[in-house]
Amino acid sequence: MTAWLVAGLGNPGERYADTRHNVGARVLERLSDRLGTRLRKVRFLPVEAGEATVGGQRVWLARSQTFMNVSGPSIASLARKRDVEPDRVVVVHDEIDLAFGSLKIKRGGSTAGHRGLDSLAQALRTKDFHRVRIGVGRPAGRKDPADHVLEPFARAEREEVDVLVEEAADAVLTLVTEGLAAAQDRHNRAGPPG
Repeated sequence: MTAWLVAGLGNPGERYADTRHNVGARVLERLSDRLGTRLRKVRFLPVEAGEATVGGQRVWLARSQTFMNVSGPSIASLARKRDVEPDRVVVVHDEIDLAFGSLKIKRGGSTAGHRGLDSLAQALRTKDFHRVRIGVGRPAGRKDPADHVLEPFARAEREEVDVLVEEAADAVLTLVTEGLAAAQDRHNRAGPPG
């Protein structure tokens, strides 16, 4: 049985835990809770991982212990170690080019300058992996996008973020059990109802 690997992107440490950039890592923690999987340090790799079975599919949940922009090698090394092909890798990440509250599932394509995705594409030697993209929106005015993603969500956004984390976790489970088309049909959304 070929396994899946689900990686939640984020930065390690308390300082970043509630930032926009860490929403992918939050989804991974939510999946870990739901599936009763404990994430443990993997020997010789800067990554925590846990194994679960979902609808007959073997799934590895992984969170790099390095900063997001250099997280690709640790995730790719774990994929190779567990015999997971790149097309069975699912990356959950923040996306500033999507409106806040939107959710899009896709496979392959551009990384849109997302350094965490660039790092992973380079380490896997392909862009042909699945992405669960969580819209965090662009900053207002002239604010630097890098500063924007490293800030916590605004208080008014937090309730919607909790819903989004649950929805993204559902999307991952649909993707690994029913495939990309089913996940897109059921979980792609443009943003919170206005």
